[in-house]
Amino acid sequence: MVATFLTREGYQKFQEELDWLINVCRPEVAMRLSEAEGSDEDDTAEYDAAKNEQGLLETRIKKLEIMLASALILDEQPRQQDNIDIGNIVVVQEDGMEPEQYRLVGPAEADPDKGKISFESPLGTALMGHHVGDIVKVRAPDGVFNVKVISIS
Repeated sequence: MVATFLTREGYQKFQEELDWLINVCRPEVAMRLSEAEGSDEDDTAEYDAAKNEQGLLETRIKKLEIMLASALILDEQPRQQDNIDIGNIVVVQEDGMEPEQYRLVGPAEADPDKGKISFESPLGTALMGHHVGDIVKVRAPDGVFNVKVISIS
């Protein structure tokens, strides 16, 4: 099984989602299915919709269960401070721009608006293994640009 890299916060968020899906959504969908099964033929669309929703719900539950079972919590792993690795907080600066801070996380938890980028993203991939002071070439869909590594924590 491939490890899923998550922060403690991300693990908790996905665990809460799983609990909600199992304890709230699953019973609601089961009740809708039960009600739709007992109705006449005119309500087959309602039954089909509930059955489809049940399939999507069970798929998401299974995905979350697998992700959480294989989770490697980044906060609990020793982190390199001299070269960039998954879990590090990195400050980078592009020429003429203000410095930006990112935390390298797994793809499931990436949220660039909150400063969390996937180590599989173009910037994350380019930064991996680099040191403070390095100029890193990033190949992104919009083109190539350079960033300087300011700090690693």
